[in-house]
Amino acid sequence: MKLLEKLINEVPNIPVEEVIIGVFSTLVKAGEYEGVASTLHYNRPHHKVRNSGFLEKLTLKELAKFSLSDNLIEASVGMSAINAVAGFSRNFFSKVNAKNIILEKGKGKNVGVVGHFPFLTELKNEFKQLQIFEKQPQENDLPESAIPKYLPDADVIALTATSITNHTFSELMKHISKKSFVVMLGPSTPLSPILFDFGIDVISGTIINDYSVFRKNVIQATPTRHMKGKEFVTIYKKDFK
Repeated sequence: MKLLEKLINEVPNIPVEEVIIGVFSTLVKAGEYEGVASTLHYNRPHHKVRNSGFLEKLTLKELAKFSLSDNLIEASVGMSAINAVAGFSRNFFSKVNAKNIILEKGKGKNVGVVGHFPFLTELKNEFKQLQIFEKQPQENDLPESAIPKYLPDADVIALTATSITNHTFSELMKHISKKSFVVMLGPSTPLSPILFDFGIDVISGTIINDYSVFRKNVIQATPTRHMKGKEFVTIYKKDFK
């Protein structure tokens, strides 16, 4: 929760214009601030969201505090609010895809992946070993319970940002060696250098460059990788030393 508290502190108390909770993505707009996060909803399917129907009456900071909730849909709203601010300043952004970074750093090495990213499965022959850990394992994935045994041996780690949303981030970091190179990625990733203080080396996330187009994609349940109106960007810890 310490990471979330630091991120929330960066969020201003300003009016919110729109909150959209889509099947795959959650979107928040507050003036010039626009943020997205993956919608997590693998708990009770009809779990009520606080203030639903009136979320725009809350401030952006009040929405950001939803990230502390154990209700995963509320937490997704909170992450979107945080990301609206974290992605606002683009001075250090590089137009580099996380796929290329992981391939470069992980070639011939042991790569551990927390979260299922199909593009990494396609690259498995480039790595000495590829181990994917998932809450809901697909074919050849390892369950979360295997993380303490295998993740400490990974040279390069790709970590889904939904670990912040579902509050597993701190526990995961306990099983990551300080020698490992850690990339956080996914649409829920806060593009904030605060993450560098918590063991992340590279942050790869999403910025919205055409809100109306992106908004329609969210409403019509377009998966993240197929969405229009967005761009994948990266910031590096080395640029903040």
